[in-house]
Amino acid sequence: MSFIIALLPVVVFLLLLFLLDSYKLVNKGTLLMAIAGGIFCALLALLINVQFQKYSIWNFETFSRYIAPLFEESLKALVVLVLIKQKKIGFLIDAGIYGFAVGAGFAVAENSYYLINFETSNLLVWILRGLGTSLMHSGVTAILAMLLMGTLNLEKKLYAGFGLSLLIAYFIHSGFNHFYIQPVLQTLLISICIPSLLILIFKLNEKQLQNWLEIEFFNEIELLGMMRKGELRNTKTGHYLILLKEHFSKEIIVDMYCFIEIFMELSVIAKRNIMLIENDFAPIIEPNLKSKLTELKQLEKNIGKTGKLALSPLIRMNYRDLWKLNTLTEKHSS
Repeated sequence: MSFIIALLPVVVFLLLLFLLDSYKLVNKGTLLMAIAGGIFCALLALLINVQFQKYSIWNFETFSRYIAPLFEESLKALVVLVLIKQKKIGFLIDAGIYGFAVGAGFAVAENSYYLINFETSNLLVWILRGLGTSLMHSGVTAILAMLLMGTLNLEKKLYAGFGLSLLIAYFIHSGFNHFYIQPVLQTLLISICIPSLLILIFKLNEKQLQNWLEIEFFNEIELLGMMRKGELRNTKTGHYLILLKEHFSKEIIVDMYCFIEIFMELSVIAKRNIMLIENDFAPIIEPNLKSKLTELKQLEKNIGKTGKLALSPLIRMNYRDLWKLNTLTEKHSS
C-alpha cells in the first residue's frame, strides 16, 4: 500500500497530461528519455547530497532547505535544457509535459529510495511524499520548462532565461521544504494548485497554438503560391529581395529565393501534419522530404550568417520554426 501511495499519484497525473495533448506533440520515446533523465538526476543528487553533507558545516534541516534544492533543481533543469537544445520541445504544452516527466522520474526514484531504506508503517508519511513532494518535484520542473520555452518564444537567448527560471524553481522548492504551513495542508494545496495551474496553461496555450497554426498556415500557402506563379515581385517580400541585390551577388540572391521557397514548403508540410494528427489522421510523409531537408541545409550554408540575417524580416528562423523542421526529420526517419 505504501508503495502505491508514494509512487502512483505523480505517474497518473503524468498520464493525464499526456492525454490532454490533443495535438500529439509529445513523442513517447522522448517522454521515456525525460523520465529516465529524471531518475538519473535523483540518483546523482542523492550521491552529491550524501557526500556534500559529510563535509558541510550545515545541519540536516538547513541543508535540506537551502542546499539540496539547488543541486536537485539544477540537475533537473539540465535535462530540460538538453531536450530543448536537441529540438525535442517546440511549444509550452510539450515543454510542460516533458518537464513534468523529468520531475516525475526524479520523484519516483527518490520515493523508491526512501521506501527501501526507511521502514515506517505510517501511511501519512507516504501520502505526504506521494502527493506533496512528488507533485512539487514534477510541477516545479514543468514550470521551469515552460518558462524556458516562453523565453525562446519572446525571441530571447535561451541562457538569458535559464538563470531566472532556475531561481524560480529553487525558491519554490526551498519554500516547500521550509513547511511554512502545516504539512497536510501544504500537501493538499500542492495537489490542487499544481495540477489546476498546469491544466489551465495547457488549455490556454492549446487555443493559442490553434490560432497560430491556422493564421501562419494560410499566410505561408498564399506566399508559396505567389512564388510558384512568378508573382512574388508584386509583393512586399519581392520588393525586399530586389533591394538585397545591391548587397549580395546574383548567386546568393538565387540561393536566398530557393531557401525561402523550400523553407515555406517544409513549414506548410509540418503544420499540415500537426493538424492531421490533432484530428486523428496519420501524417503524410513526402517521398522527397529527406532531399528537401538536405537541400535546405546546403542553401543555409551557401547564404551564410549574413544572408540569414538579411532574410530575417521575411522568415523568422526562430526556435519554433527549427523545431517544426526537426519534427519532419524525426517523422521521416521513424
